[in-house]
Amino acid sequence: MYRNSIVYICAAISLILCGAIFGFFYAYSASVMRGLDYVEPTVAIPAMQGINATVRNAVFAPAFFGTPIALFLSGLLAFAVRRRASAGLFLMAAIVYVGGAFLPTLFVNVPMNEALAAITPPSDPLEAERIWRDYSGPWQVWNHVRSVFSGFALLIAGAGIWYLRAGSKIAWRPAS
Repeated sequence: MYRNSIVYICAAISLILCGAIFGFFYAYSASVMRGLDYVEPTVAIPAMQGINATVRNAVFAPAFFGTPIALFLSGLLAFAVRRRASAGLFLMAAIVYVGGAFLPTLFVNVPMNEALAAITPPSDPLEAERIWRDYSGPWQVWNHVRSVFSGFALLIAGAGIWYLRAGSKIAWRPAS
C-alpha cells in the first residue's frame, strides 16, 4: 500500500511538471513571441534579452529539469509495483520530453538566446529588423517543436496515470 502511494505521488508530480513545462513553451508560441513580433524590433530585441536573462530561475528550473527526472522515477516505481504498462508509458514520456523539448532547448534555443544576448541592440531600425527576423523565425519553429513534444509527454504521462488507476498489469511491449 505504501509503495503504491509513492508511485501515485511521483506520477502526480510528473503530470504537474509536464503540464507546467508544456504551458511554458505553449505560452511563448501563443502570446510572448507574437507580442514581441508585433512591436518594433528595436523594442523586441532588448525585451527578449531581458526575458532570457531572467528565465533561469527557481520557478522555471523544477519544470524544465525536474520533468525528465520525475517521469523516469515514475516509470521505475510503476515497474517496481508491477504496473508495466504505466512504467512503459512514463519512460516513453521521459524519452519524448528529453528528445523533443529538453535537448532542442539546450542545443538550439539556448545558443540562439546567447547569441542574441551578445549583441548591442542597434538603433538603426533596418539592422534591428534583420537581427530580429533572423532570430525570431527559427527560434519560434524550435519552440513549436518543444511545445508539441512536451504536450505529447503530458498526454503520455496522463495515460501512465490512467493505467496506474486502472490497476493494469498488462506488460508493455514496443511494437515488433
